[in-house]
Amino acid sequence: MAGIIEKVKPMSAGQEVLLNALKSKEYEIVGVFGPTGTGKSLLSCVYAIDAVLKGEYRRFILARPVVDVRTGKEVTALEVGDLYYKLVYSYLEDVLAGIFSQKDLQKLIDEGKIVIADSHFLRGRTFDESIIFLDDVQSTYPEIVAEIIMRIGRNSKLVVAGDPVFQRDPTVEVDGATLIREVLMGEEKAIVIDLGLSDIVRPGAKRGIKLALELRILKRKLNNIEKSILDIAKIRAPDAEILTVIEMTKEKKDFDITSEVVPDALIIVKEGSLGRLVGRKGERIHLIEKETGFRLRAVELTLDFSRLITAVHPVSWIGKHIKTVDFVGPEFQVGLTGEGIGAFLGQGGSYVKFIDAIFRKLFHVGIRAVREKGARKRKRS
Repeated sequence: MAGIIEKVKPMSAGQEVLLNALKSKEYEIVGVFGPTGTGKSLLSCVYAIDAVLKGEYRRFILARPVVDVRTGKEVTALEVGDLYYKLVYSYLEDVLAGIFSQKDLQKLIDEGKIVIADSHFLRGRTFDESIIFLDDVQSTYPEIVAEIIMRIGRNSKLVVAGDPVFQRDPTVEVDGATLIREVLMGEEKAIVIDLGLSDIVRPGAKRGIKLALELRILKRKLNNIEKSILDIAKIRAPDAEILTVIEMTKEKKDFDITSEVVPDALIIVKEGSLGRLVGRKGERIHLIEKETGFRLRAVELTLDFSRLITAVHPVSWIGKHIKTVDFVGPEFQVGLTGEGIGAFLGQGGSYVKFIDAIFRKLFHVGIRAVREKGARKRKRS
C-alpha cells in the first residue's frame, strides 16, 4: 500500500509548490487557500495517508465542518451523532476515489491510523506524531484553528485548507479562511500557499465557478438608476441574457475619475449574449443610451477578468499591459508589466481604488495590482 503519493502528479505550478511544502520538514503548518477544483483536499489527504503508511506519522487526523448547503448552518457530531462521521468518511472516499481503495481506507480507520475528529471537541487532546488536516476553514471559526495549533505535539504537522472567495458567505465581511490565512502568514515554521483559477484541474470546476459568480451578481440589489437601465435594456434587447447593471457615477466622483473612456454604467451579460445586447452595428446599445441618458458599456462575464477591468479602467490601453488576473487569497491579483503598473494604479492610487470599488460592488472581492515577475521596468533616458 506504500507509495500512493506517486499516483498523484502535480498538474500546475501551484500544486507543485503545495506538494513540496507538504513533504518539507521545514514547515509545521501548511495553509493552502484557493477555489474548488485546485487539488487542495486531494493532495493533502493523499500525502497524509502516504506519510502514515511510510511511518512518518502515527495517525492522520481529519477534521472538517459539515455544513447544511441549504441553510448554511454547521452541524456537529453532538447534534447528528454517527451521521457526522459517515458524512466526513464519504467525503474522504470521494477525494481518494481511484487512488486508494475503500477496503484499505476502512482498514486504516479500524487500526486507528485515520481518525475523523469533530473540530468543535478537541480541547484537552494532544496530537503527537500526527498529521492533522482541517479542511473547508471558510465555514468554521478561526478559534478552532488556534485550538488545534495548541494541540500539536511532537513530530506533528497541521494542514489547513479553505476557499476565501467562492465557498464563503459573501455577506460576511471577513470569513474564517481569510482570517486564518492572515494569521498563518506571520506564524513561525508556517507557509501559506495561494492557488487560483490557473491551478484548477477538476473537470467542471471552472464552469461551476462561473455559475457561482453569475448567481452572486444576480443577487445584487439594484438601485433605481440600475433598475431603469435594466428595464429599458430588456425592452430594446429582449433576447439578450442580462445578468446585472452596475452604475458607477458615485465611484467616479469619489475617486475623481474624469476620463471620458469610463462609462457611467456597465451592463454585464452572459457569455455569448453580447451581440444581442449591442446590435449588429451598435444600434441597440445606442438606443438604450439615448433613452437612459447614460454613457453605457457592455461586457460578457467570463473567467478572463481582464476584459471586465479594461471595460471600466480610465486608461483605454491598459489591457495590453495586463499579464494575469487571478485569485490570490481573498482578492483578485492583477499582474502587470513594468510599463503598465503606474498607469493601472493612477495618481495616488485613484484608478486601482476605483476598480477595487467596482469589483467589491459586483463580487464582494477586492483588487490589488503587482508587477509581474520577469516584467522589465521602463528604462529612464
